[in-house]
Amino acid sequence: MKSIVTAMIANLHAKPDETSELIDEVLYGMTVDILTDCHEDWVYVQTAYRYKGYCQKADLLLDEETAAKWHSEAQPIIIQSFADVLQQPRIQSTKLMTLVKGSSIGVVTQEDVPEEWSAIQLVSGKIGYVRTKWLQEKPSQTQITEHSFRENVVQTALSYLATPYRWGGKSPLGIDCSGLCSMAYMLNGVTIFRDAKMVEGFPIVKIEKEDRQKGDLLYFPGHIALYMGDNLYVHSSLGGNEVTINSLDKQHKLYRHDLATTLTEVGSLFPEKPNR
Repeated sequence: MKSIVTAMIANLHAKPDETSELIDEVLYGMTVDILTDCHEDWVYVQTAYRYKGYCQKADLLLDEETAAKWHSEAQPIIIQSFADVLQQPRIQSTKLMTLVKGSSIGVVTQEDVPEEWSAIQLVSGKIGYVRTKWLQEKPSQTQITEHSFRENVVQTALSYLATPYRWGGKSPLGIDCSGLCSMAYMLNGVTIFRDAKMVEGFPIVKIEKEDRQKGDLLYFPGHIALYMGDNLYVHSSLGGNEVTINSLDKQHKLYRHDLATTLTEVGSLFPEKPNR
């Protein structure tokens, strides 16, 4: 059974208990598959990227038909870090709710709405308004060149700079290492595994370390980063407390010895060896 996230952020826990480990966050408008109905408050779910955890029913709309329709029709996503959904298309209007980057919504056509505003439909069916420039149709990686994709995925990751580190986090409120990399790819039309490892069935393939290019993924023991080129990488580090940039180059002022000396693998969406 499919369901839709109705909270700004729905927490996925390791156990059906709010005090258990936070393993992931699912953002507003994303759909999940309910695997097991645990009891009156919790369900065991699987995300579109095959991550499993326990979610509170209060954060979901448990309606198979509505969820299936929403999954196919709610294509626009929020690309602003935070976007207030207002009752009217004017800045002084009352807020209905706040959405974070990566949330999915529906767009509706209305006459007489100023160009800088878009009418959107929430999961509840309510109509609200957000700035048009804060919306983007869900992209497809096949629609752009490899070069553009690599550039875009790096810029997307950099848009989270200084976001606090949050274990299991996946939003501008707080994000962890795999949350950052998976969101950078998702916002550019590619679903990768939400963890610090390569998993069969997902499009990231191991390449030689020396063949790494901008936008590839760097794997360390229990950690993942996004390569920016020139030996630089952006990542969300528990040790650094936030999303930051570091270097693999021993001579660089941003060098981190602990990571530079423990790089285990490099993964790429484009496994063909580059021309040199």
